[in-house]
Amino acid sequence: MGSLPTSFLVQQNNGLLRWSMILFLSCITARFNLCSNLPFPTSELSGSHLSELPPSLKTVSLEGNFSFDDVYHAAKDFGNRYQYYPLAILRPISVSDIETTIQHIFYMGPTSKLTVAARGHGHSLHGQSQAHRGLVINMESLQGSEIHVHTGKLPSVDVSGGELWINILHETLKYGLTPKSWTDYLHLTVGGTLSNAGVSGQAFRHGPQISNVYELEVVTGKGEKVKCSEKRNADLFYGVLGGLGQFGVITQARIALEPAPKMVKWIKALYTDFSTFTRDQEHLISLEDTFDYIEGFVIINRTGLLNNWRSSFSPQDPIEASKFNSEGRTLFCIEIAKYFNPNKRETINLVSGIHTQTNIFPMFI
Repeated sequence: MGSLPTSFLVQQNNGLLRWSMILFLSCITARFNLCSNLPFPTSELSGSHLSELPPSLKTVSLEGNFSFDDVYHAAKDFGNRYQYYPLAILRPISVSDIETTIQHIFYMGPTSKLTVAARGHGHSLHGQSQAHRGLVINMESLQGSEIHVHTGKLPSVDVSGGELWINILHETLKYGLTPKSWTDYLHLTVGGTLSNAGVSGQAFRHGPQISNVYELEVVTGKGEKVKCSEKRNADLFYGVLGGLGQFGVITQARIALEPAPKMVKWIKALYTDFSTFTRDQEHLISLEDTFDYIEGFVIINRTGLLNNWRSSFSPQDPIEASKFNSEGRTLFCIEIAKYFNPNKRETINLVSGIHTQTNIFPMFI
């Protein structure tokens, strides 16, 4: 077979080079879009977007104010997957600010295409607290409203939807009380967790946070402030709880309380076998009148992880973290806690008895 002319080879090589460059640039563009998920380029937010805000909205009389300069902050959440930039942020001082604003947008009609999202501490995962070219309500601006604790046969606490759970804990402990169900991270807003579910290690006993609410105050999509409970406007009550903010803005909640324990016995258990891990967790949850908190999760051991945990070991603990060689491995962990008062010393015997019924590897007690 004869050789091909040099000019043909050059043309072929140039053609391949051009196609390679096109494919390369296409990949860069696709990767940028996938990573950023921006609905429009950042440069479009430099100031021209302000003209898109309906002029009538700027005339609404408020105790708080609209903010137009720091919309970048409201375009991020804990999931870090979506970045939807709003046109403005409402920083309300009172619930009436939220009522007035939503009512005004409702009467503007669907032609305004202005969407509204309530944002607490921004721990949503799929952009629920963002509003693409819309209005974000900063619920944390309502912090500082008075927290009302009700003692008695059915203790409860009335709190703002923008209040942090950590502040509620500090206030209720003054009365020897505590909410029944928590989330693992307490620097979240009441409205935020109640719009999702509010799940933690107490959920197996008390249910998630949305199962421990007596009453809500909600601003609906028409801008109406409505009180609701399981016996009053029940459809709205159950729609808002766990409704991801699609049925109204939670502006106040009455949360169920219980007596706060004086002491806690806390155990962390590590596993390398998934089947054993799940079997023990199911067994612990099925037992009656045992632990008050049970939660399992998966971790990948990194340098120093177990050494950091070792600082919590009791000197009398016969099991040392140094004996658990797991660097770089996938581990499974169960956290267990039992609440009790000093006069209930039999709790210690109860916890010790549970150890003998399971395969848990206690990391610290």
